[in-house]
Amino acid sequence: MFAAYAARIDRDQPLSGLELGERPEPAARPGWTTVNVKAASLNHHDLWSLRGVGLGEESLPMILGCDAAGIDEDGNEVVLHSVIGQSGHGVGPKEPRSILTERYQGTFAEKVTVPSWNVLPKPKELSFEEAACLPTAWLTAYRMLFTNAGVRPGDSVLVQGAGGGVATAAIVLGAAAGLRVLATSRDEAKRARAVELGAEGAYEPGERLPRRVDAVIETVGAATWSHSVKSLKPGGTLVISGATSGPNPKAAELNRIFFLELKVVGSTMGGKDELEDLLSFCAARGVRPVIDSVLPLDRAREGFEKMAGGDLFGKVVLTV
Repeated sequence: MFAAYAARIDRDQPLSGLELGERPEPAARPGWTTVNVKAASLNHHDLWSLRGVGLGEESLPMILGCDAAGIDEDGNEVVLHSVIGQSGHGVGPKEPRSILTERYQGTFAEKVTVPSWNVLPKPKELSFEEAACLPTAWLTAYRMLFTNAGVRPGDSVLVQGAGGGVATAAIVLGAAAGLRVLATSRDEAKRARAVELGAEGAYEPGERLPRRVDAVIETVGAATWSHSVKSLKPGGTLVISGATSGPNPKAAELNRIFFLELKVVGSTMGGKDELEDLLSFCAARGVRPVIDSVLPLDRAREGFEKMAGGDLFGKVVLTV
């Protein structure tokens, strides 16, 4: 079957390890289900995999891709939850959790096999392309906002780095849930788009905000860390799920964190129950993922280049 896969690890030039070509179809295994992929979306996780983060040389070649929507063996339209080992289903109770492609072949292929427990019904209101955007970036944003930040309608939230998949999801979900959303971006067009999606205001990174916020959604890391901490109200919460600009900020802002009793919460992906809730929320409220572009699988390299260059707003989707 045709697939996009990591053939080599290159920390400096990750796209040099990306190959497109034929790979073996997934073998049947007890407790697992094979899904015919209709659409899959790119995540920064796929670029990090090509750099060898969470993926070792001994696991190559590895088909990339965490997210997918497709048709299962019984003809049902489904969405995949991409955290494997979280429940013990299909892998045994002692296996630590991993994201698809860290241990098991991914979704950038004509077919993928996952534990049957990881397969959820796709709401009829969502297209395959829309549904394929949800299991990683949008699920991460959902958990950051509603589980780990603990915000309620009317609370204020700052989303750093508008344009990225998680940040864009947080803007849309937050606005739909009645939050007062502020956003930042270096790019004027992305700031304007953030306002179109429901943000009350969009600002340059580091710019003084009109008011402090109850929570910050942080995926940028070192470049925005100080601004995130300084933007919080006393007792506020900073939720971080990534560090695309690096993990080591120049100033940790520890004095501000302890004096103002701020909370710093790490967040990774989300549970199957949260994905079910997210799917239901999108179907019921008319919320739809923001899609930057849709490409056929054989043009996957273009999608990777777009994501690596930061030249996108929303998700890049590959169709099979």
